[in-house]
Amino acid sequence: MRSLAPFTRMAIFIAVLDQITKLIVVHAMNLKEVGTILIYQPYILFRMAWNEGINFGIPLANRWVLIGLAALICLWIIWWMMRDRPKLLVQFSAGMVIGGAVGNVIDRVVYGAVADFLNPSCCGYDNPYSFNVADIAIFMGALGLIFLTNGEGEPG
Repeated sequence: MRSLAPFTRMAIFIAVLDQITKLIVVHAMNLKEVGTILIYQPYILFRMAWNEGINFGIPLANRWVLIGLAALICLWIIWWMMRDRPKLLVQFSAGMVIGGAVGNVIDRVVYGAVADFLNPSCCGYDNPYSFNVADIAIFMGALGLIFLTNGEGEPG
């Protein structure tokens, strides 16, 4: 594994972490049947949501189109990383996006939808949205790619 590029190692780590958390929460804790589990009142609860669309359940296309789109984005990022070999933080950001995308693609293939369960709330606000580890990685990785590069693979 040491010979793999940093973005590849990060992608594998994120995809595996995402799937492990889903196995524990959705299956072992049986969230798919229970629906909601209070973790740390009033801030964090697990609320099962099957996302068939993109962020926040916004419908975009069927799952196979979304899988194809994720594959194209991942292939483009891999090509960019292999071509430019940017600095470590940029590669980690790229790996987060790829790993998150792979985690959500696995869900779409296995379940037909993405398993979302993290639901932070506070101070009387009942958050209607749930997300997962893959979503966090995609968001943080995209921010890293935006703020750590100048659009050409070099630090901005």
